[in-house]
Parts: sequence; C-alpha cells; structure tokens
Amino acid sequence: MADSTELLTEEKTELKRSLGFLDATLLVSGSMIGSGIFIVSADMSRNVGSAGWLLLLWVLTGVITVTAALSYGELAGMMPKAGGQFVYIQRAYGSLLGFVYGWTVFAVIQTGTIAAVAVAFTKFTAVFVPALNPENILFSIASFPIKASSLFAIGSIVLLTWINSQGIQSGKLIQNVFTSAKLVALLGLIVVGIVVGSNTGTLSVNFQNAWAATQTAADGTVFPITGMALLLALGVSMIGSLFSADSWNNVTFIAGEIRDPRRNIPLSLFTGTLLVTTIYALANIAYLSLLPLQGSPTAPDVLGRGIQFAEYDRVATAAVSLIFGDVAVAIMAVLIMVSTFGCNNGLILSGARLYYAMAKDGLFLKTAAHLNKNSVPGKALWLQCIWASALCLSGKYGDLLDYCTFASLVFYIVTIGGLFLLRRKEPDAERPYRAFGYPIIPALYIIAGVTICLILLKEKTFNTGMGLLIAGLGVPIYFMTSRARK
Repeated sequence: MADSTELLTEEKTELKRSLGFLDATLLVSGSMIGSGIFIVSADMSRNVGSAGWLLLLWVLTGVITVTAALSYGELAGMMPKAGGQFVYIQRAYGSLLGFVYGWTVFAVIQTGTIAAVAVAFTKFTAVFVPALNPENILFSIASFPIKASSLFAIGSIVLLTWINSQGIQSGKLIQNVFTSAKLVALLGLIVVGIVVGSNTGTLSVNFQNAWAATQTAADGTVFPITGMALLLALGVSMIGSLFSADSWNNVTFIAGEIRDPRRNIPLSLFTGTLLVTTIYALANIAYLSLLPLQGSPTAPDVLGRGIQFAEYDRVATAAVSLIFGDVAVAIMAVLIMVSTFGCNNGLILSGARLYYAMAKDGLFLKTAAHLNKNSVPGKALWLQCIWASALCLSGKYGDLLDYCTFASLVFYIVTIGGLFLLRRKEPDAERPYRAFGYPIIPALYIIAGVTICLILLKEKTFNTGMGLLIAGLGVPIYFMTSRARK
C-alpha cells in the first residue's frame, strides 16, 4: 500500500494534467494531418484507375480509423496513464509484447513517421529554397551521399524537439496554432474547390465509369483489373490513405497530462478521427471536381496530367492551380509546410511520453524516465530526435511510409485484440466507456486489418517484411536485457 501511495504521489508531482478536451482533439487531428492527403491520391488513382474506387478507399479508411478509435476509447478509459497503447498491450499480453511494441514504436513507427513527415516538410520548403531539392548533394561519406534536404529535415526535428523540451505549454501552443491554421485552410480550399469545380462538369465526367478499375503504368499504359487483381490493388493503395490517417493514437501516450482523461481521451479520439477522415473524403471530392482522374505523364498541362500524373504527385497543388493560377504552388507549399510542421510537433511531443512510461516500468533506457526542470521527459525527447534524424539520412519517403504503416497496423490489430482479452480476463474492471458495437465492430476491424496486412505482405514483401523483422528484433532484445532489468 505504501509503495502504491508513493507511486501515485510521484506521478502527481511529475506529470501535470494541463491539457483539456480541445487540446487533446487538436493533438489527434494535428498528428493525423501531415503531407499524405496532399500527395497520396496520385499513386492510389494509378493503382485503381476510377473515381468510385478512389473515393471508396478514403471512406473505408475513415470507417476503419474511427472504428479503431472507438475501440481504443474503452482501453483509454480503463487505463488513463502516460504511455497509452503501450500500457494497454502490456496489461493485456504481458511485458514481452509491451516491450516489443515500444521497441517498434521507437525503432520505426514513431521515429519513422517523424522522419517521413520531416522529409515531406523539406520537399515543400524546396519550392522556395531550390537548394533543398534532393538532387543537391553536399558531400559524401564512404560513397554515402549527404544531401542538403536531409540536413534541413534533421534541423526541423531538432528545433521541434528543443521547443518541446521547454515544457508542455510550449508544445501545446505550437500544436494548437498550427493545427487550427491547417484545419481552417483545408476547409476553405475544399469549399472553394467544390464550388469552382461544380461549374466545370469534371466531377460528373470522372464518375461516368466510376467502377471501371484499371492500373496505369509509369508510361501511361492502362490495364483493366478485376477479381483478385482488383482486391490486391485496393489493399496496396490503402497504405497511402492509412498512412495519411495514422498517428491518431498519439493522444493516448500523453494521458498523464490530460485533465479528466477517462472522459476526454475517448471523446477526443472519436471527435478528432471523425473530423479528419471527413475532411479527407471531402478533399478528394474537391480534387475530382477540379481535375480529371486519368491523365498522361507526358501531357503539357495540369488538366492533361490529371490526378494520376500530377507533377511530383502534388495533387493538391495541381487542383489549386486551376483556381489561383501560378501562385498555387506557393499557396500549397506554405499550407503543407504548416501542416507537416504541426504534425511533427504532435508526434515528437507524444512519442517521448511512451518511452518515458516504458522507462518507468524498467523496459527502456533508465535515463528516459527522468524529467527535466520543465517537467517533461527531456532525455526521451532527445533520444527520439537522434534516431529519427538517422532515419532521415538513411530512408526514402516511400520506404519510411511502408515500414511505418504496416508495423503500426499490426499493433492496432494486436491492441484491439487485447480489448477482447481484457473483457474475458477482467470482466469486473472499471470501464467508464464501453467500445461501440462490441464485439462486432472491433472484430470487423481486426478482419479488415489482417486482410490488408496479408495483401501488403504479398505485394510489398521486402518493405513490410522489414517492418516485421524490426518488430521481431524486440524479442531477443527483451531477453538479452532482462538480466540487467532484474
């Protein structure tokens, strides 16, 4: 009893519950909206070739994401502690799987996403600073090229890490300002895009053969697809939309700093995911209202290239150029810079809390359990910064996307599986909120998630296999370090 009281006193002293419902909701939505919604529809449209299937994929992604958030709400209500998903997995399955999850978050999920978003931030900053284009190699170390773009991406991660090391209020200010700005800007562009596009007839043209699925090669060659080929194409395409809708679970990592967490975390999970996935669906309607879906890679203008072959896959930029002309590139570059900068702030802020929670349980480097003078896990923040920066040097955007999304999806499935396990193991545990539609809706999420994972393993074997390998390395590391922990 004394030990329990001591731990509660320590937690109360160290973790300040200074974030409310609005802060939590803006963290959910801000961490989700990065660069994906502005880019990935190009690759998705090349894979499925029709407006109906493209829009269905975004709607399905929204349903899957909100379903998962509703299931997490029950777990968050039961365990309103710093570390969130790590705590849920550890309680349901034990320390080994909890460690493997935390290891994977550190090794690839969180840090890989931070690196990918930083790369995207740099990509759009290069619109104004051409020296940041990836072709600009500053020097090489043992034939390994060091690019200006990589160093700039690292610089953005370092800056945000420093800001968050100054206290939760600093991170909160950046998050709220940047998230509010991008939500307002996105909604404004969606409304203008749909209104302007409604006068062109482009949307109706795109939906004339809404379900005629095709795949388009890099040279513009079109191949009709049906049956299993279509199913595989849909699964592969969803990695882009799922990546765009990922990181909604980050709010659970900072549960120790949210007021009334049993109410505010489940509510913010639902509100934030529903808001963002609705915006994503509307954004794609705006794209389809302004641009033809199909296009040619050699076409001289925006309309000729369509969504499929928008320059550098910048679909949003191509769409906005039809409204604002030549200044569209600058407008969208600024919006995406704001979006990615704010997104990474949320990822950096929340990720460190997970490593802090692991270290408090003896499952991570001891130094990560220490809070700095500003009552934030400063050393955990800088450890995360170092590894994310290394990934910026070594990883390409597409590879990082594959690693992160697949590994993240696997652990979403594992966590929701834990919901069933805890209902059986702890039937009398306090549950302020119960998962909506249990057991049918959580079970449907698991089925959908497993199906997507199997498709990705078949179609993107190397990258997804690497994600599994990295996660699997957590098992021997756990046992190798068990003696030191004891």
